[in-house]
Amino acid sequence: MSEKVYDVPPEWKKRAYIDAAKYKEMYERSLKDPNGFWAEQAKRLHWYKAPTKIKNSSFGPGNVSIKWFEDGVLNAAYNCIDRHLPKRANQTAIIWEGDDPSESKHITYRELHDEVCKFANILRNRNVNKGDRVTIYLPMIPELAYATLACARIGAIHSVVFGGFSPESLAGRISDCKSNVVITADEGVRGGRKVPLKANADAAIDKVGGVDHVIVVRRTGAKVDMQPGRDVWHHEAAKVVTAECPAASRQSRLPAASRTASRTLSSRPMKACAADVKCRSKPMPMPPSTRSAASIT
Repeated sequence: MSEKVYDVPPEWKKRAYIDAAKYKEMYERSLKDPNGFWAEQAKRLHWYKAPTKIKNSSFGPGNVSIKWFEDGVLNAAYNCIDRHLPKRANQTAIIWEGDDPSESKHITYRELHDEVCKFANILRNRNVNKGDRVTIYLPMIPELAYATLACARIGAIHSVVFGGFSPESLAGRISDCKSNVVITADEGVRGGRKVPLKANADAAIDKVGGVDHVIVVRRTGAKVDMQPGRDVWHHEAAKVVTAECPAASRQSRLPAASRTASRTLSSRPMKACAADVKCRSKPMPMPPSTRSAASIT
């Protein structure tokens, strides 16, 4: 690994929101007054009802509980997209790069909003409502972001399953969260090799005794089996819905996602909540985003 140190360009320093001294000041305040500090930071979000309870935690034996902003009401998708539209509608929100680096896409906040709303309406047309579970078994393509944000927009709980998992593993996760809707793709691509996602999803669904709806994203154009009445192509369903969908208000402590740990560790699903911004009293620096060499696109 290279030991070379790259200095931050002066023009980047000028654009920075905080410097080292400011960060130290904020960090120290977060330790001394976590409630006051995080109440102030929470104002950066859009709330339908601002929280009055900031931190509520217990680490006692047999009583471990960590809650943040528990009486607040918000919508994660609105905060990711809508609050940026007035000033950033035409700015890039997502830069996507496919398995082949020559395949890429820049998606603006306006485009993201429209795609997420259309996906949300596709789900609503299939009777997906607040609290319903949706299993997402997709490669790393823009539709994965659209689908997760669409679930958040209407208050559904999404369960994202790694596209490299087998039908057996997928079946376990569909069963764990009691999902009646699966979102998948015809195929994924990994290192130039195609992964039969739709075929895997069909096998998994057979194992759990069926689901009500399967939404299929066209990724490679491969021919796949489509079950009439259950399966629908995403691009076809998107043609008959609008790009407007109101964001549902959600109690911040209600689950937004369901995660199932590896079966070598646990078979119990874990829930992540919309306002789980913090799990510690100390602010931890976020690691830089990296693109896995093993990702399936």
